[in-house]
Amino acid sequence: MKTLPQKDRIVRDPRILVGKPVVKGTRIPVDLVLAYLARNPNFDELFADYPRLTLDDVKACLGYAGAAIEERERNQHPLKRQTTSPVA
Repeated sequence: MKTLPQKDRIVRDPRILVGKPVVKGTRIPVDLVLAYLARNPNFDELFADYPRLTLDDVKACLGYAGAAIEERERNQHPLKRQTTSPVA
């Protein structure tokens, strides 16, 4: 099981939801939390629907998403992608 840097709250395990990142100790995927908040940014309702979630879990989901975007952008940077000299 690979633990990610979000305070050990987000984990990826191939035996849990085919390796999707989830809140540790649950089967609640990060993308579900993000999609829920995008549709309805009401924390009281989120916690009522998913009582095992905590505010720190939600913060970890947001941090995970931010880190994933940063990594994706870093990997797609034009200078990083160019592996050969441009042809003139």
